[in-house]
Amino acid sequence: MKRSRTRALVLALLAAAFVGYALLLWQGPWWLDGDRLRRRDLQPADGVVITGFRTTLVALGAGAVAGAGLYYTDRTLRHTRDRDREQAGIARDGQVTGRYVEAIKLLASERTVERLGGIYALERIMRDSAKDHLTVVEVLAAFVRDQVTVSPDAELPPSAAPPEESVQAALTVLGRRPPLEEPFRIDLRRTDLRGADLQDARLARVRLGGAHLERANLIGAHLEEAWLRDTFLGGAWLGRAHLEGAVLRGSDLRGASLKETHLAGARLVNADLSTAVGLTPEQVGGAVLEEGTKLPPAVESKLRTTP
Repeated sequence: MKRSRTRALVLALLAAAFVGYALLLWQGPWWLDGDRLRRRDLQPADGVVITGFRTTLVALGAGAVAGAGLYYTDRTLRHTRDRDREQAGIARDGQVTGRYVEAIKLLASERTVERLGGIYALERIMRDSAKDHLTVVEVLAAFVRDQVTVSPDAELPPSAAPPEESVQAALTVLGRRPPLEEPFRIDLRRTDLRGADLQDARLARVRLGGAHLERANLIGAHLEEAWLRDTFLGGAWLGRAHLEGAVLRGSDLRGASLKETHLAGARLVNADLSTAVGLTPEQVGGAVLEEGTKLPPAVESKLRTTP
């Protein structure tokens, strides 16, 4: 109803403008200069004034029509572009959905090569579509948990091979995912990641409570504000790793390499670093030491003697 009223009002205004223009074209010269223009027995001088006025008015009218035409053309083009953009977005979303479904099918395969294809297809989707980023991250984390979850009371063999190839690939993709604000923590709790290669991985705020990372390569890894409660990091390589603000409650870091590891603001509660390698008093001085934490004897004695 409102749209029809608007259209009727526009048509009425156009009709009024047309009538007004016609009247101005017909009687305009006399309205503007009626004192000097004759209405009968016109002279050449009168014709010049009338013709000049009408010629100017016709030119202005033509310009107005051309301007209106350009405006209408521009609006039409904008509308067409918006519609084409919307249709392209719908088509792109459909393609992404199809690719996502196929990747999930590959991820569920029993064949390693097909699982690898699904993982890297998901990575491509994550990079091509920012709005699918969070979904892909959660799917890959769930895949890792599904493949290598361990129960809290499980006794693992003293030695184990690195994670299966598809699990390592999922970890690699998670560690190099595009930077984007994520409202959740990546959940890798209670997973067997012994010997995993996570060098330079971006895993800030990750949840690794109860996870086994013995002998894992975490050199340069970003684990800021990570949740490492009861995490097994014995013999892990943590050189230059970023653990600022991380919570290491009950974590086992015996034999871990901590050379140049960043521990500023890290909370060490009942953590065992008694045989950690490369740890200095300066590193520990930036951390928050709480009850039960065990440090290498040399570091502990240095801290005691430092005023």
